[in-house]
Amino acid sequence: MSNTVAQLARRVRAIKPAQRRRLIAIAGPPASGKSTLAADLVAQLGPTAVLVPMDGFHLDNRILDARGLRARKGAPETFDAAGFVHMIGRLATEDEIAIPVFDRTRDIAIAGAQIVGPDTDTAIVEGNYLLLNASPWDMLHPLWDLSVFLNVPESELTTRLIRRWLDHGLSARDAETRARANDLPNAVLIIENSVTADISL
Repeated sequence: MSNTVAQLARRVRAIKPAQRRRLIAIAGPPASGKSTLAADLVAQLGPTAVLVPMDGFHLDNRILDARGLRARKGAPETFDAAGFVHMIGRLATEDEIAIPVFDRTRDIAIAGAQIVGPDTDTAIVEGNYLLLNASPWDMLHPLWDLSVFLNVPESELTTRLIRRWLDHGLSARDAETRARANDLPNAVLIIENSVTADISL
């Protein structure tokens, strides 16, 4: 993986950004390794790169409850997709922007929790739906200077997703139910309905 990250970093550095800063998409299904790869890439690129997770645009649980979507949390309709698209457009053009960050411990998004400033020349954006071929997500595609998609076999995703819920304290039965009822359908949607990335890993 270290060789992959180093190669990606070299390719990113060679990109002349289309606008204010380079926008690099790291996309793939849940548990495919997006967060790890994105964090490693930021570390490799150094202090002028920043990690921008999509998770800050989760709709609040109260809204999901009101809409009957709590059990589907993580599906495309459970995000403020239009707000996320708008934020990415601002990242491309503005010197400084405040972005929300998701606090997994409290299961909430915190507005304005991170600042991307004028010294940042590269934003590594990580999320499930960055290449999804559906509105409004498809408005993101022209903004990426480089896109990376992580391909992981469904059987491996299943194992990782169940492990993730076990690590969150769920019983073996509940962990498998959560993974198969929500996470895996989202994974299949992403795999079958994402546009082709510049790089596939």
